Amino acid sequence: MPRPLGELEDAVMTRVWKWNRPVTVREVLEDLQQERSIAYTTVMTVLDNLHQKGWVRREAEGRAYRYEAVSTRAAYSAALMNEAWAQSDNPAAALVAFFGMMSSQQREALRDAMRIVQPEVPSAPGEAGGEAGR
Repeated sequence: MPRPLGELEDAVMTRVWKWNRPVTVREVLEDLQQERSIAYTTVMTVLDNLHQKGWVRREAEGRAYRYEAVSTRAAYSAALMNEAWAQSDNPAAALVAFFGMMSSQQREALRDAMRIVQPEVPSAPGEAGGEAGR
């Protein structure tokens, strides 16, 4: 299970995920500097830490590296949600509370996701309500 990313790790990974290609420390630095004052060595350390933690892979390019995400932000978010749910002593109650916090757009996204992972099975002729043995 992934440990949640720290604030700066998340800012760096957001760019790596958004750009969806191998990136250099310099590219990430220049983009981050539009929002905050930050040193090259800080960004380099964060990317090295993310590499050590398995979030990015890197490939040498001259004297520098290009970094690329190992998985997607969606996979990261799903792992965090799964871990939080697994830690609950009452998973059903945790889901009810979570669903209660959702906006209408999030509930619609959940319905869409459920249709993808569990498509409706058409009823057999003469059956009321669905698949036999359910």
